[in-house]
Amino acid sequence: MKKPVTVTITGAAGNIGYALAFRVASGAMLGADQPVNLNLLEIPAAQGVVAGVVMELHDCAFATLNRVAATDDARVAFRDCDYALLVGARPRGPGMERKDLLLENAKIFSAQGKALNEVASRDVRVLVVGNPANTNSLIAQHNAPTLNPRNFTAMTRLDHNRGRAQLSLQAGVGIGDVRRIIIWGNHSGTQYPDLHHATVAGKPALSVVAPAWFEGTYIPTVQQRGAAVIKARGSSSAASAAAAAIDHMHDWALGTADGDWVSMAVPSDGSYGIPAGVIYSYPVTCQGGDYTIVQGLPIDTFSRERLQLTHAELCEEREGVKDLL
Repeated sequence: MKKPVTVTITGAAGNIGYALAFRVASGAMLGADQPVNLNLLEIPAAQGVVAGVVMELHDCAFATLNRVAATDDARVAFRDCDYALLVGARPRGPGMERKDLLLENAKIFSAQGKALNEVASRDVRVLVVGNPANTNSLIAQHNAPTLNPRNFTAMTRLDHNRGRAQLSLQAGVGIGDVRRIIIWGNHSGTQYPDLHHATVAGKPALSVVAPAWFEGTYIPTVQQRGAAVIKARGSSSAASAAAAAIDHMHDWALGTADGDWVSMAVPSDGSYGIPAGVIYSYPVTCQGGDYTIVQGLPIDTFSRERLQLTHAELCEEREGVKDLL
């Protein structure tokens, strides 16, 4: 066994946080040889619920769970944290406009960014799950000026996994045969699920499925999958969101499969015409605990328009919270 690392989950009593905690504790995220100290952050009103989560974690007797603790103090939860999964965010309430939701969550993530800046490991890797995830990640990053800005990311892996599954179903192949799909941009309805570089059993995806299906069915299905889940089950994605967060951190820490890439919302370095600093979803490969944006992909006019459309939405979101950056 290795030396334990500290993993912090915010919103740990919520549906996603609950599903996530057991996967982290079991070793699914960082490996069966990596013990974890698990810190669960929740608001004071939810401390009774999260205490029950702690009980269940103990009762699972995971070999990789070295220690678990719950708190309502961000500075306690993030102390010496190596991996931070920022799940807790305020959902949109009745009569609340998008700009109101942005501002309310901006306050949460600015405070968490400051806490991370003060007490977390200097190499902490941060994944923002709580929506609007890209902009919340940007806010946390800007409030943590002494931490590596590259280490603030947002989750588009759920969209990536949804895209792989939809292509797998349409092509009639196993998930393992689907490679190199891309989610560009924002984790929202403007995201661009791209199959121009994807393969199905080694063949170009757009030679296996009809281009009309790609443009008319695939793109809107992946973009609106979250809303479809809410309509079907009466609540938002939880188990699949937790699984995607595990996938994101697992690949970031331990590396991506040879010859494949995954989608991560990361600070832009100017690639593909997106201004530097924007938290934007790109195709990446991971190795040695770091990520690299896949370079040199040809982008046609159809795709370029969609890359710019989702960037425009991110600019609009950023403008709405500029006072907290």
